[in-house]
Amino acid sequence: MKPPRVYAIDGVVPVVDPSAYIHPSAVLIGDVIVGPGCYVGPCASLRGDFGRLILQAGVNVQDTCVVHSFPEHDTVIEENGHVGHGAVLHCCTIGRNALIGMNAVIMDNAVIGESAFVAACSFVKAGMVVPPRSLVAGTPAKVIRELSEQEMAWKVQGTGIYQNLTLRCLATMVETDALTAVESGRKRIVMPDIVPLSEQKQRTR
Repeated sequence: MKPPRVYAIDGVVPVVDPSAYIHPSAVLIGDVIVGPGCYVGPCASLRGDFGRLILQAGVNVQDTCVVHSFPEHDTVIEENGHVGHGAVLHCCTIGRNALIGMNAVIMDNAVIGESAFVAACSFVKAGMVVPPRSLVAGTPAKVIRELSEQEMAWKVQGTGIYQNLTLRCLATMVETDALTAVESGRKRIVMPDIVPLSEQKQRTR
């Protein structure tokens, strides 16, 4: 497995716990600290060239996310934080067990409370404090309601899937050459325990 693309700047070198998985196309620069069991997906950019970026244990930062900060400030994703595809985090704090939806933007000095959800494509303006266990959505984002126990359970399940993906990547992902034709009886990736959230919601109605 290829090592991740890691760059020092001004003598500051990223730190990656050995139990974390960083995709080789992701880029880590400077003052980046990635904790145990984290997953950083393809083409993610974690630029610690101004301020510090901290991913605590069990965090996932999915493909094409951007994480950055101001000088002498930190961007922190606390334990079990879940950051969906294409999100942008800038000089903010993502609380423990919080979820950031796909393509959401979290601006300077915003604080996303513990176990809160930011809906996909939302814009959380600078300085906003999102209460724990609340759903925020919109542009600019507004508090919609408190989250249900079922929604909290779904989030924990989803983050667990990414923590398992970290283990799968460390164990089996290798760079290879593409085949030129589809094989007879081509194998599928079988994951019977993973059901799309939209289907889970239908089953609980």
